[in-house]
Amino acid sequence: MTILKIIIIMLGVTFSIFGYLIFFKKNYKLINNFEVDYKAGRKTESYAKKVGIIELIIGIVLTLVGLCIIIIK
Repeated sequence: MTILKIIIIMLGVTFSIFGYLIFFKKNYKLINNFEVDYKAGRKTESYAKKVGIIELIIGIVLTLVGLCIIIIK
């Protein structure tokens, strides 16, 4: 069970970092083929921001869930 807690927290931190880099730092190369699709007109910058905010929210939720599990048990 301890390993599961550690994995949840690590995933949360990783998603949070990637979400932060995509949404706030505009590091869009972290999204697969975004630059190619952007140049071809298939994807827009708003798509990248949506991906970034979703990853950031998922990361924060996973981190909080992992910390709550540690505190409760």
